[in-house]
Amino acid sequence: MTGSYQHPQALVEEGAVIGEGTRIWAFTHVQKGAVVGRDCNICNGGFIESGAVVGDRVTIKHNVSVFEGVTIEDDVFIGSNIAFINDQYPRSRRADWTLLKTRIRQGATLGANAVILGGITVGRYALVGAGSVVTRDVPAYRLVRGNPAVIVGWVCRCGRPVDAERYCTVCQETIGDEDDDV
Repeated sequence: MTGSYQHPQALVEEGAVIGEGTRIWAFTHVQKGAVVGRDCNICNGGFIESGAVVGDRVTIKHNVSVFEGVTIEDDVFIGSNIAFINDQYPRSRRADWTLLKTRIRQGATLGANAVILGGITVGRYALVGAGSVVTRDVPAYRLVRGNPAVIVGWVCRCGRPVDAERYCTVCQETIGDEDDDV
């Protein structure tokens, strides 16, 4: 953990990889085998399980558990109380479960209290509204909300809605068809 900050009441196990400039706050537990990139901010009450990967410049707000099989790419914002699911049929004491891999692509934002089912990809710079339940992949630059989450619009890299021509009046950029992937 050289060059990073660990609050005295955080637990970072030996064997966890923590990048330069990352801050890990109180009551957060990072297991050995977890990878957290550079310049991240991991807020109070978090849990990052062995096998989880967090990219660079990621913000993970309060009370978020990032389980094995979850990969969070660079520049992602994870709101408070997000629930990541990595098992489609969870049962206590079941040895034959299948790990579902979830990917949150670069620059995406997950609003507070969202639920991300296992096996989902949230596309680059997509925005998941607070409280949404994501049951299928979210394409890049899309705004989704609801239960289940549905596409309700497009967003710019800056996170603001764009008009029908996919033009952002704040950034003055247009989202092109090449940005239409997962």
